[in-house]
Amino acid sequence: MGAGLKNRGKTREDVDERRRAVEEATGTDLRHIGATSIDPAVAEKNIENMIGTIQVPVGFVGPLDIKGDHAVGQFLIPMATTEGALLASVNRGCSVITVSGGATSVVVKDEMSRAPVFRVRDTRHAVQAGEWVRDNFTMLKEAAEGTTRHGKLLSANPFVVGRSMYVRLSYSTGDAMGMNMATIASEAVAKVVEKETGAVLISVSGNLCVDKKPAAINSILGRGKIVLSDATIPRAILEEKMHTTPEAVAETCYRKCSIGSSLAASLGSNAHAANMLAALYIATGQDPAQVAEGSMVTTTCEVVDGDLYISVRLPCVEVGTVGGGTRLPCQAEALSMIGCVGEGKAWKLAEIVGAAVLAGELSTLSAQSAGQLGSAHSRLGR
Repeated sequence: MGAGLKNRGKTREDVDERRRAVEEATGTDLRHIGATSIDPAVAEKNIENMIGTIQVPVGFVGPLDIKGDHAVGQFLIPMATTEGALLASVNRGCSVITVSGGATSVVVKDEMSRAPVFRVRDTRHAVQAGEWVRDNFTMLKEAAEGTTRHGKLLSANPFVVGRSMYVRLSYSTGDAMGMNMATIASEAVAKVVEKETGAVLISVSGNLCVDKKPAAINSILGRGKIVLSDATIPRAILEEKMHTTPEAVAETCYRKCSIGSSLAASLGSNAHAANMLAALYIATGQDPAQVAEGSMVTTTCEVVDGDLYISVRLPCVEVGTVGGGTRLPCQAEALSMIGCVGEGKAWKLAEIVGAAVLAGELSTLSAQSAGQLGSAHSRLGR
């Protein structure tokens, strides 16, 4: 079995041999995992010890009318999930938003962070090292940008606790999600800081980044793209299509997303934003683990001139349209559905993500305000 599991060879024959070794070792028939159209050579940078693929059902929602700075028009949006009723719900939200005039969705900030942690001798050394970092940003910027064609170092902010100094580095990463780019650039920055200050690098990631974990600093400052999306739903449309009222939805949102989330000390003040993020990320080749911080969405609802105003703030939309899983054929096709393949499309994708989350929030809050959530799942056999 040991030889069969080694990551040697990237041909389909190598994958088949590896899978047969696992089948023999575990007594399991893996015929469905082995039935894949993906060329193992294409997936070489995405997986080790490949034995096949896991197929996740994929559908679409929409058309969703979006009025963004980059995403403009009506979109059929791919979503991959095993949660029944999710796409039906989001699709309902898309329909209501579209007939109401569409959703506004814009990116207001785009920075990927990495935060190396250093050991310093004492408080005095920490203060001196931190001052050096602030005073020599140009030197750090040159070191970081010498490692990448597309990345730009935007800021370097030191934080000190005892004998630990963290330097939160923020980057512009072009159309890549940018985590690998930021890590490589941060290693170059850390070497300069070590040499010039005497601080000792302990880890290129000191958890002040904060990667793949919900954290207040990212909820406030953002990580990846901060996206704002909103829509106004006329009372008549809400009553006809959602069987509820602006007042009922606004109160449900207030007592659930604001008070309930506060009582629970939740970093996410929303109904189920992670559902839409996960389904979109899986379909389009993003890193699903980034849903951890992506879920820190704030949803608000108000009654304005008798109609429903609904908005979402997504502080951590960590997506890209080049690199990572976007090069895989299924994921590339999904990106093509929304016109987000390749360079110059990352902000467009982020705006679509924001609008899709808005649609899902509208539908679920409306269903809950009308007492329909349980019946919808029951009716759809979930």
